[in-house]
Amino acid sequence: MTTAGGVELDEAGAVRKGEEMDVTAVDLWLKARVPGLAGVPRVTQYPGGASNWTYRLEYENHDLILRRPPAGTKAKSAHDMGREYNVQKALRLVYPYVPEMIAYCEDPSVLGVPFYIMRRIAGIIPRARLPKGLVLDPPTARTLCLSLIDRLVELHRVDAEKVGLSKMGKGTGYARRQIEGWSDRYVKARTWNVPSFEKVRTWLKDNTPEDLATCVIHNDFRLDNIVLDPEDHTRIIGILDWEMATLGDPLMDLGSSLAYWMQADDNVLLRMVGRQPTHLPGMLTRREVVEYYCGKMGFKPETFVLYEVFGLFRLAVIIQQIYYRYFHKQTRNPAFRHIWIINHAIDRQCRKLIRKSA
Repeated sequence: MTTAGGVELDEAGAVRKGEEMDVTAVDLWLKARVPGLAGVPRVTQYPGGASNWTYRLEYENHDLILRRPPAGTKAKSAHDMGREYNVQKALRLVYPYVPEMIAYCEDPSVLGVPFYIMRRIAGIIPRARLPKGLVLDPPTARTLCLSLIDRLVELHRVDAEKVGLSKMGKGTGYARRQIEGWSDRYVKARTWNVPSFEKVRTWLKDNTPEDLATCVIHNDFRLDNIVLDPEDHTRIIGILDWEMATLGDPLMDLGSSLAYWMQADDNVLLRMVGRQPTHLPGMLTRREVVEYYCGKMGFKPETFVLYEVFGLFRLAVIIQQIYYRYFHKQTRNPAFRHIWIINHAIDRQCRKLIRKSA
């Protein structure tokens, strides 16, 4: 394990069984596009695999990342490698936290699926279980939270037209499309052992707001999708996983982020989806996040409950789509075996928020 300043850097591990790739084919394709690429890559894989599969290609003179879609049934609009590549390439012009894009492949003869290559950002990723050697005392934890929200504010202020992304979205009505779309996806992916979310889906539909604004949104903005400077644990040097980026309502983006923002006083099942260390002393509460963000953006929403409930429901759909692939034996990852249980806790939390808002 590589360390910097006594802290383990984020690294990949062994390639999961059934998720191997044709290294020779990728190597030949890549060397035709990257001059001077030396040696044969050492290939490892990052943990997870719930969404796109991510591999590290360590050459003698380049450290690269390969991203490709997973196997199995997936939503029609999901896992568009070309779109993900082009969005990041455009954003990097004005938003330096985006990784450097190297090459995109849509030739099925190489891997059988589209994929792209980007440059690896070496650093620390603050997941729920902190890397060995990383200690976030309360003042550091708070500063990190504020830094994360500042980067979200900075993203939401990007001039989409200036970077050629003004046509990335579908115009006004983003909140309505999202609520309708995620509701439809849940119904299609539902299995017998999960709640219907009927009350939640109906409430969201009946309370759909008009878009507050339209801007570039990440749609998966959280601590375990950022890379920290190994020498300054509050300085963000990279932001990852742009597959769901689009133009949309910024409060919907914040609501989606807060679905993962678990606090120490949340119930055990909800904390299982936290995936980031927001439960630690010094971390902002969800309410503090909303207040800080809205203060920076100059927003004064009448209520944030709709966006919070939407974020949780959207998370339930993502979990269910992952579980659907496992349920139908389209993926073998044992980590997905019991995730359906979490959706019962999310359903209860959504209903609780709805009752409180009445």
